[in-house]
Amino acid sequence: MKNERMLRFLYHTAAGRILLRPLCSRGVSRLCGAFLNTRLSRPLIAPFLKNNGIDIADFEGAPFANFNACFSRRIKDGLRPIAPLPAFIAPCDALLSAYRITGDTVIPVKQSRFTVAALLGDDPVAARYVDGVCLVFRLCVQHYHRYHYVDDAVKGENVFIKGKLHTVRPIALREVPVFVENCREYTVMDTVHFGTVTQVEVGALLVGRICNRDGAGEVKRGAEKGMFLYGGSTVILLLEKGRVQFPETLFAATADGKETPVRLGEAIGEAEKA
Repeated sequence: MKNERMLRFLYHTAAGRILLRPLCSRGVSRLCGAFLNTRLSRPLIAPFLKNNGIDIADFEGAPFANFNACFSRRIKDGLRPIAPLPAFIAPCDALLSAYRITGDTVIPVKQSRFTVAALLGDDPVAARYVDGVCLVFRLCVQHYHRYHYVDDAVKGENVFIKGKLHTVRPIALREVPVFVENCREYTVMDTVHFGTVTQVEVGALLVGRICNRDGAGEVKRGAEKGMFLYGGSTVILLLEKGRVQFPETLFAATADGKETPVRLGEAIGEAEKA
């Protein structure tokens, strides 16, 4: 509740918007990230785990050297099994919203819309997703903050787009076009089973870094793609028309303003039959 009150102040009042400008800067994020990488941040770990109901027994690396090591912790093998093909899997633990792209336009919430072209910095690959599907995976602070590949693929280089660092909570989405203003990094992947999939990682308030592991080359389904450092954040997947079939209940829940909890490796759709 305290966080929600603070966000309402920042996004809905004149005084709050004055404070919001420096808070959304990459400089402030870098300063916070530098502190969270030091041993001085260790006292934050225990209350973070307790307040968010995180069972540290599920993860590797404890005791952690600093807060960011805790936040970016790796889950133990076997706790996120990868659903077999033809399943299309969730790339991360998150709250999922699903949208049908109308032409080139995605409407995530009332009063907030963006085009695929704007999301990708006018990369021509955006034309592939006309009338396709956009999946938005919103990671909250309690979620596992590593993300994985949805299929065997040949991927291109990671492309970083500079921007701000608004929160990705719905309260901000109603006020600003967060996904096309925030820092983000995208990767185009020619997958074996699902066509050309573009994955976008979107930074958020106080997220200092988007850390992708691989450059261009071959990658494997279920392998770790990268991770976020501290804060909430978002993974967006863009899918071509007619490549993956999703349950209508997923789109209906999104239209009703409800996010669907998913876990890394869980089946959320399946390849369209030829």
